[in-house]
Amino acid sequence: MKAATLGVLLLAASAGAQEDEGRRLSERAHQDREIVYFLQAPETHAFDLYHDYTESRPGVEAYYNVVRKGSTASSPKARVLDTGEELRVETVKGEVLLKAKADVGEALAPEAEVVVIRFKAAAQGGSVRLRISETYTDVARYGLRGEELVWDRSLGRPRNAVVLPAGWYLTASSVPAVVSQTEDGRIRLDLENPRNDELAVLIKARRRK
Repeated sequence: MKAATLGVLLLAASAGAQEDEGRRLSERAHQDREIVYFLQAPETHAFDLYHDYTESRPGVEAYYNVVRKGSTASSPKARVLDTGEELRVETVKGEVLLKAKADVGEALAPEAEVVVIRFKAAAQGGSVRLRISETYTDVARYGLRGEELVWDRSLGRPRNAVVLPAGWYLTASSVPAVVSQTEDGRIRLDLENPRNDELAVLIKARRRK
């Protein structure tokens, strides 16, 4: 192999490694993503959630939230936390974004459901802080097992919180959590995930008598 060709290959490998490092640091070190789940009555298999997201890359004007397979999302809303501005939100199929060659940040199936939030791109050196809220229904991962509430879901964000329905108390958590009580008397678990993979969380609770 010629020295010039080898040099090009080494430069390409170095650039790829730097890009991967940048992605990993953006995801974890900056802690720009957090999510809070508010569980509804387990018989409904539904939970409300909001997640905050900071975008600081110049030219980026959309956020893509790929709905997990087996879940359905409804009533999506979004606003800019800095100004309170309500944002345009739409739900589309993965095939639409694949045809548009949109970069959603992960592998995308044509049948996937994707919530798309449009916003004005951040200025150079600035950032945009978004808050997105939705209601999810997930029969397979949240519901009742006998008389016990069971939440069995993997969490991929660095900061996660789960708030139990009113009238329920915690009996088990598969991962360490900071447990507190909200102002309206609900039990809240705060969970940290410093890793680059997802955190498998199993939570159980019982109804107060």
